Amino acid sequence: MFNLAQNSTIIKYNDLSTPGPDHIFWKCFKAISKDKRCLINIVNIANVCINIVHWLSHFKISLYIIIPKHNKVTYDSLKAFCPIVLPNTLEKLIEKVISKRLQFQSISNNFIHPNQLGGLKQHLTIDTGIFLTHLIHLR
Repeated sequence: MFNLAQNSTIIKYNDLSTPGPDHIFWKCFKAISKDKRCLINIVNIANVCINIVHWLSHFKISLYIIIPKHNKVTYDSLKAFCPIVLPNTLEKLIEKVISKRLQFQSISNNFIHPNQLGGLKQHLTIDTGIFLTHLIHLR
């Protein structure tokens, strides 16, 4: 089940980041997260989506922005542009919490090999260095 007790997910986002097509800033979600009733409603939306195995069409709408790259001689090539996708802010929040939860459950239930270090929380470059040093000493 979805749990938004991880308010750290909301806190980490910059208040000035560009919102998606729903036009909701993170500053708004930070204020909402202080009200327990609002937080429960967000959790209920996420849980219903998970339980009925249906992602709302509102969450599937994204805003695409094409930004020209700096110092390009001509802009007649696609490589001269940088596309950015801005999903709905609520969808982004729900996906982030689900992702953290899946990663936590995968690690705690030993679904991920202990040597898998890339892209996981609590697995830094230092961990990789320690692991490689261990392998060298074994030889």
